[in-house]
Amino acid sequence: MKRVLAALALVFCVLAIISFRGSEYQEDDPIPVDSLRKLYSGPSARWPKPHVDSGAKFEELGPLLPSPVDLKNDSVQKIVELGKILFFDPRLSGSNQISCSSCHAPDLNWTDGRQVSVGHDHQPNKRNAPSLENVWYAERLFWDGRAAALEDQAESPIAAHNEMHQDVKELAKKIGKIKGYQPYFQAAFGSAKVTNKRIFESLATFQRTIVSRRTDFDRFITGTKNALTDEQVVGLHLFRTKARCINCHNGPMFTDREFHNLGLTYYGRKYQDLGRYEVTKNVEDVGRFRTPGLRNVMRTAPWFHNGLFPDMEGVMNMYNIGMPVQRVRPEQVNDPLLPKNDKLLRGLRLSNSEKTAIVAFLRSLNSIPVVVRMEKLPK
Repeated sequence: MKRVLAALALVFCVLAIISFRGSEYQEDDPIPVDSLRKLYSGPSARWPKPHVDSGAKFEELGPLLPSPVDLKNDSVQKIVELGKILFFDPRLSGSNQISCSSCHAPDLNWTDGRQVSVGHDHQPNKRNAPSLENVWYAERLFWDGRAAALEDQAESPIAAHNEMHQDVKELAKKIGKIKGYQPYFQAAFGSAKVTNKRIFESLATFQRTIVSRRTDFDRFITGTKNALTDEQVVGLHLFRTKARCINCHNGPMFTDREFHNLGLTYYGRKYQDLGRYEVTKNVEDVGRFRTPGLRNVMRTAPWFHNGLFPDMEGVMNMYNIGMPVQRVRPEQVNDPLLPKNDKLLRGLRLSNSEKTAIVAFLRSLNSIPVVVRMEKLPK
């Protein structure tokens, strides 16, 4: 409840600022939609120049990339099959009640729909569960990037006291006692021996197969000129230009795979979270969190690392004013850890119709969910 009240307070602050500065938020001249449609449905080399700041890591938007996992390879396919079963098996947890799919549900686009995840003994995590769609594309895992590969990532939630709460030293023995798993390990690795390394490798390989499907945006930029509505075409143009979303959300998966401070650290307060700094201990990383991809973003609310915003209107309003700036108390003036917002953030002065167009464009990144079920677990 306190987190919700904090979010509402931020939204009210934003609305007050917008009201006070209302004269700055005027409608721009209408954008020639037909011209934009013709440009954007052609080769990206002919698209209007994007508004990219100096120093930003930039790659032009592009169509969906396939998973690198070769499912035509029989041995790889067997590892994926084992990983899928393990992903849905609650016996990987200390209570035998929580599986990986508890926080990454396929029908919720591989998230859990909660502000923050809830784990062992109903303990809340401090962060929102990110989607696993297209996770193979990430260079570092978790919001703070503390894992370099999915094999490394797998152990953390299984062992965490407030997530799956399993003693990893006992994990292999525990799973090894389940006779029904023996043929799966045999098929995947050539022997029925169960080890943590094999468990984590299987989970990682399966997760690399979790990919989103083609979207209206993909169809549009690959030749289907009417795949986007006029409003979505305008939104695409704003996304790349005036709204400056392209600075961080670029490339085929709409992420620069970098870390940025958006001003949501709650520094010095109850819900403080310093993000990547907690991993690297580098002062410049205070408050930085990984840029999420935007494919199916409209289906993965609430947003941000702390799940602070349940609606996209609030998100757009926050970006429109340049995000909140850390209030500096007298005792914090010389504090080396005082969070500093990313230099890429600035007030956008988008009109209501422009914000609506961008949200419409984000809906063009939705795809039909992939149905994945595990109906029977090994005994």
